[in-house]
Amino acid sequence: QVQLVESGGGLVQSGGSLRLSCAYDDLPTDDYAVGWFRQAPGKDREGFACMYLESKLTALEDFVAGRFTISSDNAKKTVYLQMNDLKPEDSGTYYCAAQSYCSYYDMQYWGKGTLVTVSS
Repeated sequence: QVQLVESGGGLVQSGGSLRLSCAYDDLPTDDYAVGWFRQAPGKDREGFACMYLESKLTALEDFVAGRFTISSDNAKKTVYLQMNDLKPEDSGTYYCAAQSYCSYYDMQYWGKGTLVTVSS
């Protein structure tokens, strides 16, 4: 059974940094895709980062490119989201998700999320 557990959220001031972790287990294949999504209160969920675990191919939406980086340590079965220069509009619950291909719209397996709050 696929397991995804996010951690690393918290309260940070505008301009600060956070690194989120997504610990995964029991993925069906070595080159599974893991993505990051977020949802702010009253807003739709949005996907913005994704990578393939074996090939290390990554993709980022323009609105986070240059500030966020997605990476993985496959030995630790963990995907990271490094977030720099955080802004109040980055606040929300951050989820990691997984399936056989990257998608910014929906994925098959989901974690329960970790809350990020950026104060101005």
